[in-house]
Amino acid sequence: MPEPVMGIAGIRSALPHRYPMLLVDRILELEPGKRAVGLKNVTINEEFFQGHFPDRPIMPGVLILEAMAQVGAALLASDERLAGRIPMFGAMNQVRFRRPVVPGDQLITEFTITRTRGDFGWAHAVARVEGQVAAEADYTFVLLREEQLNTAKAEA
Repeated sequence: MPEPVMGIAGIRSALPHRYPMLLVDRILELEPGKRAVGLKNVTINEEFFQGHFPDRPIMPGVLILEAMAQVGAALLASDERLAGRIPMFGAMNQVRFRRPVVPGDQLITEFTITRTRGDFGWAHAVARVEGQVAAEADYTFVLLREEQLNTAKAEA
C-alpha cells in the first residue's frame, strides 16, 4: 500500500471528529479542491458492532455515509483558500448501498467535487471494499465561516 498523503495526525488536525466518530484512518490520494481517496479499517472493536448486529456485525449505512463525508471534509480542509471555513453537509441524494461492510474490511472512499458556486458545492462519493462498490451518494455542502456557525449555535 502506498504511503498515505495524510496520516491520522493530519486527519485529527483537519477534522474535529474524535473516537468513536472519527471514521477515516488515512488519506491515500489528494488533489486539493478536486478529489480525495480515504481509507477506514473496519474492525470488530467498533462500538456500533455491539448492537448492529451482535450475531451478524454490519457497519450501519449512516456511518458509511459519515465516513465518506469525512473524506470530503478532509479534502476541503486541505484547500488553503478555504482556511477558517467549516464544511457542513446539507443533503445526500441518490444514496445507494450495494454490499454490506463487515469487520475486517477496508473501506476505500473516493470523494470528488463535481461543482461549486459561491459557498456551495456538490460532490459524488463512492465507497468500495475489495474493488466492489459498497455505497455511493451525491452530497451537497456549504462552507460556513466560524462566526456563522457561532451565530447558528446561539440561535439554537
